[in-house]
Amino acid sequence: MSETSHGADRRRLSGHSIVRSRHFRYLLAAAVIGLLPLVFTTSYWRTNLILCAINVMLAIGLDFVLGYAGQLNLGQSAFYGIGAYASTLLVTKLGIPFWAAFALGTVMAGAAGALLSLFAVRLRGHYLAIASLGFAVITYQILLNWISLTQGPLGIYAIPPPPPIALPWLPRIPFTNLANFFYLTASLALIVYFLLDQMLRSPIGETLAAIREDEISAASLGINAPKWKAFAFAASSAVAGAAGCFYAPFVGTLVPDAFFVTESFAILAMVIVGGMGTLIGPAFGAIFITLLPEVLRSIGDLRLILYGASVTLVVLFMPGGIMQAWRLVRQRLFFFAEESAT
Repeated sequence: MSETSHGADRRRLSGHSIVRSRHFRYLLAAAVIGLLPLVFTTSYWRTNLILCAINVMLAIGLDFVLGYAGQLNLGQSAFYGIGAYASTLLVTKLGIPFWAAFALGTVMAGAAGALLSLFAVRLRGHYLAIASLGFAVITYQILLNWISLTQGPLGIYAIPPPPPIALPWLPRIPFTNLANFFYLTASLALIVYFLLDQMLRSPIGETLAAIREDEISAASLGINAPKWKAFAFAASSAVAGAAGCFYAPFVGTLVPDAFFVTESFAILAMVIVGGMGTLIGPAFGAIFITLLPEVLRSIGDLRLILYGASVTLVVLFMPGGIMQAWRLVRQRLFFFAEESAT
C-alpha cells in the first residue's frame, strides 16, 4: 500500500476518533442547544423545546435506575410532582428564593426515592413495579386531597418564573423569555446527563450493572445490593424532582393531574423507545415522544393512531429502540463506505 493511502487511512481514523469522542459530542450538543431557539422562533415551538428538555431529564433519570440498576420503577411521576410542589410551595408560601427552593425540592424528591427504596429494595420485577406504582397513586391522592397545602384540584396559580440572572459584563437574563428559559432547562438537562454519564463510566456503573445482571452473584463479590439500589433510586428521583422544579415556573400553574400515574407510563415509553440502558437513547426517545404528536397535529385525530402505531412498531420490531436502529444504519453505512473504498 502506498504512503498516500496510509496517510488517507490515518486521516480517516483520526476523523472517526474525533467524531466519536465524548468532548466533541458535548460540544455538538451545546451548539445544537444554542441554535434551536434561533431556528424555531415561534412561542409554540419554543414551548415544545422546553418540554423536550424537561422530558429528557425525566427519561435519563428513569433510565439510570431501570436500564442500569435493573429496577422497574413506575413511580417517577410521584417524584416529578414532589419536586414541582415542594419548590413551588417554598417559593410562594415561605418566600424562599427560587434557586434555594430548587435545591431543596430536588433533595426532597431524592429523599422520597430513598425512602421508597427502604421498602422496595427487596422486591424485584413486577412486585417492585406494583409497589412503586402504588407510591405514585398515594402521592397523587395526597396532592389532590391535601387542599389546605396544595389547593387540590383548584391548583396553584401565578407561579413566578426563575429570577433573572446577572452575569459579569452582560445584561440581566430574564426567564420570562421562552428562548432564555429553554437555554436554562436544556443546560440543566445537559449537566444532569454529564453527571450521570460520569457516574456510569466509573466503578458505580459497573456495580449497578452487576446488580442488574445477577444480584446474588454481585452479593458474592461483596457488593451491598440494597445500598446501591437505594442510591440508584435516590439519584433517579432527584433528577425527576429537578425536572419538576422547572416544570412549575414554566407552566405557571400546578394541578395534581399533571402528575397522574399515566405520566409514569409516558416516561417509561420514552426510555423503551429510545433504548433502555444507553442513556443517550432515552434522551432521543423523550424528544421523539414529545414532538411526534405535535408534528402530526395537522392531520387531526388520526395523529393519535399514527402516534400509537409508531411507538408499537418500535417496540415490536426494534426492541433496542432508536439506538438499535442507529446501530444498524451505522453498520450499513460503514459497510458501504468500505465497499466503495475497495
